[in-house]
Amino acid sequence: MGQDNPDSVIVWFRNDLRLADHAALAAAVKANAKIFPVYILEDTVAGGRELGGASKWWLDKSLKSLRSAISQRGGKLICRKGDAEKILRDLIKETGAEAVFWGRRYTQPEIDRDADIKKALKDDGIEAKSFNTTLLTEPWAYKTTSGGYYKVFTPYWRAVRGNYEAPDPLPAPEKFDGIGIDGDEIESWGLHPSKPDWSKGFDEMWTPGEDGARERLQDFLDGPIRDYEEMRNRPDEDGTSGLSPHLRHGEISPATIWRAVMGRINRGLKEEESAWSFLSEIVWREFSYVLIYHNPKMGRENYDSKFNVMEWRSSKKDLERWQKGETGYPIVDAGMRQLWATGWMHNRVRMIVASLLTKHLLLNWTEGEDWFWDTLVDADPASNAAGWQWTAGSGADASPYFRVFNPITQGQKFDQTGAYVRHWCPELKKLPNKHLHAPWEAGRDVLKKAGVELGSTYPKPIIAHKEGRQRALDAWETLKEKQD
Repeated sequence: MGQDNPDSVIVWFRNDLRLADHAALAAAVKANAKIFPVYILEDTVAGGRELGGASKWWLDKSLKSLRSAISQRGGKLICRKGDAEKILRDLIKETGAEAVFWGRRYTQPEIDRDADIKKALKDDGIEAKSFNTTLLTEPWAYKTTSGGYYKVFTPYWRAVRGNYEAPDPLPAPEKFDGIGIDGDEIESWGLHPSKPDWSKGFDEMWTPGEDGARERLQDFLDGPIRDYEEMRNRPDEDGTSGLSPHLRHGEISPATIWRAVMGRINRGLKEEESAWSFLSEIVWREFSYVLIYHNPKMGRENYDSKFNVMEWRSSKKDLERWQKGETGYPIVDAGMRQLWATGWMHNRVRMIVASLLTKHLLLNWTEGEDWFWDTLVDADPASNAAGWQWTAGSGADASPYFRVFNPITQGQKFDQTGAYVRHWCPELKKLPNKHLHAPWEAGRDVLKKAGVELGSTYPKPIIAHKEGRQRALDAWETLKEKQD
């Protein structure tokens, strides 16, 4: 049959590990083709980097979920490891497939690699098509009045809110052909950690896979969305959706989320602005992809080039104290310990810990981005880099460098009950709220009664807030002088 209607298609799953609302898969179904579902564990991904440990844990569970969903429909997920182009060519020979369909990725190394693969396949007479399977819209979809891309979030958000309409959902295939092509066992890839297995807290918090993603969305719509605007900055409350890792691995499409939330709005959800506030966070993710698509080096280099001469410090000791949650600032330490235990951290706390690293400690944002890349289950090449650069001051539409979060008042404001710090820093749980976010300000008797010995049971501050803030401001002034 001609390429317009191939008899058999390899559907190459990547960051889109689901069956519903999957444009590449739906196109193969529409062509009435025999479908070979394939996943390739490539040597490097996401901007030429290996997946971090937390993402590997998630991928292991997500692939097994996808494998099960395909198996229940009579098919088989073919898993291979290595060079994608070679593997696809091998599979074409083994299956007789006439086409390969896949979802696009947007970092420059991935764009270049996909272009090479597409050319090689077409040179072999194989149809190669890519689809948008991970974003609401392509990074080039919305342009400013001058014809450029958006560099500021608010007008981009207005453009999306005013113009985007989610397309009709694409149903999952009812069945696959049960064709037995050999592949690797997912278990043989060693994605799950061992010796030691540090993922116990992950298992308790997360259910990777398409079903888990839909359950998360439903739970959010049934409750927290109503108070999202008020509660989204409160780590001591369960006020967020928890959908970020599901989006990162493509177990649910952003269009599915958009349709579901808009359905609530259109049915007269009283807390409409909370719903729009949540959707704006979905669009922040989109904005990050706009930025990295148009600024390919943003994942590792400053968006604002003047930061190239920033005089960052180098301190392995300070970095390790930050990584381990031993900075002496309870809200920071709680966040870093939550990250290590669960693979996730509340977004407000991400900003606080990033500010401490890049401002108080004056360590390069790339040090923090590397740590998040390895430890976050939602580690995303665009969102991770954009978030770090926003806090560091070097990003697009960034927080000004001279804005230095006070980790004491941030804790008091957003962890008002103290539940967050007490959960993740149990050595402080007996401290009264008045002193919880600044234990060093408590008197000796208060500390003794709470069983807290600074420098022993809990660390003293890694640097005084006033000193760290001034050091950051001095560095900013030096940077400005270099531009003059």
